[in-house]
Amino acid sequence: MPYSTNHKTRSRERILKSAIELFSRRGFEKVSIGQIMKLARMTHGAFYAHFASKEALYQASVQETLESSRAARLVKGPLSVKHLTDLVANYWNLQELERKRAPGPESVLFNEIGNENAEIRTLFEASYLRMKKMLETRLIALSRLKKLPFEPDREIIADKSRVILASLVGAVAIAKSLPGEQERQNILNAAQRNILLMLGVDESEMEAMVGAARADF
Repeated sequence: MPYSTNHKTRSRERILKSAIELFSRRGFEKVSIGQIMKLARMTHGAFYAHFASKEALYQASVQETLESSRAARLVKGPLSVKHLTDLVANYWNLQELERKRAPGPESVLFNEIGNENAEIRTLFEASYLRMKKMLETRLIALSRLKKLPFEPDREIIADKSRVILASLVGAVAIAKSLPGEQERQNILNAAQRNILLMLGVDESEMEAMVGAARADF
């Protein structure tokens, strides 16, 4: 008896969920189809009934992450500097992030730096541009409301967005590669503080944000 449409849909969703979990933690190169299917509790042979290749599954997982991520919801939230910096503040504890936080489009940027696979590089660029656009939209709106210490000039905003992404992604990428917990935290904290200072957050507000992030974990 052939499987029903609902069964095929559920099976595809199980594979996709497992792929998102593994790709977001380890990156494309360090995850195999066998590992994904084992986590999904399905046979290896069932994979190709749903996806043409590992690259196709990765693309679907990135697309799903982009559409459902917490970062995407930041654009729709209240117009405040605190709301904008939630993403930054929540990266202060990398170990807890790896265990508890749902992956966002930034996970693509963290994991795929330097990947030579042409399809993955294309997805990396798409994820970067999406994150940059989110930041620019938020920074322009806050600048027009005089809530940031710079004018709503598009070139200025574009550069600020580049600096935020470079600082955040670079800090996490380095921290993930270091064995020592203290230096991991020092790098993340330094990057976070520089971003918040650039956004005009004073020291007292900064401590409150960091404290709130710690309380979330």
